[in-house]
Amino acid sequence: MQRCARLLASVCRLPLSVSGSLTRPSIRAVCLSTTAMAKSKYEYVRHFELDDRCLPNSWIVVRIDGKGFHRFTNEHSFEKPNDAPALELMTRAARDVVDLFRPDLVLAYGQSDEYSFVFRRQTTVYRRRASKLMSQVVSQFSSSYVFHWPSVMGARALRQPPTFDGRVVLYPTDRNLRDYLSWRQADCHINNPLQHGLLGAGQPRRSHQRSGTAEERLRHTLAADKNEILFSEFGINYNDEPALYRKGTVIVRSLETPGEQDSKLSSDTGAPDGSTVPASEGARTDQKPVGVVKVLNCDIIGDEFWNEHSSVLSGNNKKAK
Repeated sequence: MQRCARLLASVCRLPLSVSGSLTRPSIRAVCLSTTAMAKSKYEYVRHFELDDRCLPNSWIVVRIDGKGFHRFTNEHSFEKPNDAPALELMTRAARDVVDLFRPDLVLAYGQSDEYSFVFRRQTTVYRRRASKLMSQVVSQFSSSYVFHWPSVMGARALRQPPTFDGRVVLYPTDRNLRDYLSWRQADCHINNPLQHGLLGAGQPRRSHQRSGTAEERLRHTLAADKNEILFSEFGINYNDEPALYRKGTVIVRSLETPGEQDSKLSSDTGAPDGSTVPASEGARTDQKPVGVVKVLNCDIIGDEFWNEHSSVLSGNNKKAK
């Protein structure tokens, strides 16, 4: 009763001494009338809103793509076929998106002017509303892209606002999700040799001035044939290109115990005499795993990546705060 009186005092701006003296029927009547007054004849327009909640128990992928980036890259003198600072800028923006939605966003993959963000099956962020998820991802990515531009691109001034479009796609099975990511990485494998061939053949560096001859020849060949053409005719060994350009970038949240992190750090650094630094004696073995965000340039088509980061598909990333 006292709680209702305090609530009535705050909502109706009545002195607590007055509201506290009201009887239960009086409080009920006033609260009902207040609720009715909050509604209006215009409230029916809410029924026009689309219920766009994503299906349950399915992977939600939000993919963003640069809009009009052929002109944007020319305007800002991006190096072709790959501009390392520009790719780093994309990854900085993607990392901000991953941090924003942790722990529900478990993996992101990007190449060229696109990034795909994978939300775990059981996510309830924004009640799984597709419009909310997509708009927030695109907004955060675009803002971060502009925010990090000065620190990454150096003396190159931002001359026009970058824009990105987005889409939401649902994948019902783990196999579907893996096939989608394999498709995007295969696209990276296809596009990079194509761009190298166009430049190696002496085509203009500006994408809108391409000659169709070299492009068509490389487009209708397998990856191995593309690599052979690049090497034999243009002197380009595609396998010597950095993994960033050949494989794209993976941002993944994985579970590791502090002991595992120390062990990996020791094995990477080593002792001054070349021997491996042993793990600390008496280290705790019952420590809970923590979420670690990794930025990798690796293959995600085969099984090795998924075996090493099994928590992505198992759903254990929810524990990685």
